[in-house]
Amino acid sequence: MDDATRRNLALFPIGIVQRLTDLTARQIRYYEQNELIHPERTDGNQRLFSFNDVERLLEIKSLIDKGLNIAGIKAMIHKNDPGQTGAIQRPEATPELTDTQLHELLMREISEGQDYPGVKTSMIQGELSRFFHKS
Repeated sequence: MDDATRRNLALFPIGIVQRLTDLTARQIRYYEQNELIHPERTDGNQRLFSFNDVERLLEIKSLIDKGLNIAGIKAMIHKNDPGQTGAIQRPEATPELTDTQLHELLMREISEGQDYPGVKTSMIQGELSRFFHKS
């Protein structure tokens, strides 16, 4: 059995996935309802998750923590992974910007309504958090 086949084997029930990802069962079901993950089902209708499903859930959690919304994550998955297997492909890396450069870029894109190719402006909202300090 090759590694790709092994990573796609549905092995984990939702309780194990909850412990591995620190997500609630409700969050996991919500991501399934929004077609971000596609766990297999047993004859008794129990969800079984693969290593790839767990990896995708961890990436979804990370992207949400960075400020991305479900629509943005779904767009990334469907654009970069039409077969919906494996890891989420992030947009190409850009050189690190200073806060001033990033602020100017964000303000220009918001005011002009520009989008990155294949990425809506709302997906940059995570970068805006750099300008808001928690007290």
